[in-house]
Amino acid sequence: MAERRQTETLGPKAWGPNAAGRLKPDAARTLSDDAIRGLHEDIVAGRFQPGEKLKPEDLKTRYAVGTSPIREALLRLSAEGLVLSEGQRGFRVPPTSEAELDDIADVRCTLSDMALRRAVARGDDEWEARIVAAFHRLQVLVQPMIEDPDTHRDQWEQRNRDFHAALEEGCGSPWLLHFSNIAYSQSERYRRRFVHYPVLLPKAQEEHAAIMEAALARDAETACRHLLAHIMDGVEIVRAAMRQSLPEREKARASR
Repeated sequence: MAERRQTETLGPKAWGPNAAGRLKPDAARTLSDDAIRGLHEDIVAGRFQPGEKLKPEDLKTRYAVGTSPIREALLRLSAEGLVLSEGQRGFRVPPTSEAELDDIADVRCTLSDMALRRAVARGDDEWEARIVAAFHRLQVLVQPMIEDPDTHRDQWEQRNRDFHAALEEGCGSPWLLHFSNIAYSQSERYRRRFVHYPVLLPKAQEEHAAIMEAALARDAETACRHLLAHIMDGVEIVRAAMRQSLPEREKARASR
């Protein structure tokens, strides 16, 4: 119990994605971290279906850990909205809806705008170098993603997350980065659930380039304008895909 209280007081650096949105190095992780990371990745990647029941016994086998790490993972991810707690009935993957998509987008835009403005004002040359490096790592995956998205999706998503984290991490606020990372994960969950990736590319990378160029020029207004437009473009692509999938889901239910 004492260990858990100590973990909870660490705030945004306590587990899984750290303040910059990256995972802890292997040497710093505990079994609970492993369970949180595994469940986080599987929910965001859509390996569990919306509304699917998360059974602790199945999760223990899946992640090769005991009861306590699984319970810690479920409770922690419940606090971040990636797991739905139903009291005595257990836990489920949250459903998806357009209303939630819009709410997530609004929160993400607010947090990302604040973080990028601060980063543009405070970031040093190492911050600039991380942005350029993260952009390049994304750029080399554009064509492979267009040709074979199923093979490269996980790698592209990690590099996309790294690029957005690099933009914001110069802001100097671990708490702001922590909550921005939560909003990003929710956005990614929707994107990975509904979007056919070649639809995003290469336009998304052109938008990334515009954001990067403005940020490196220390033009916060232009950088944030491009960033918010980029986020909302993604939201509209997800929305269109959600609406298109509704008839397909209705047909699937009718055929059962």
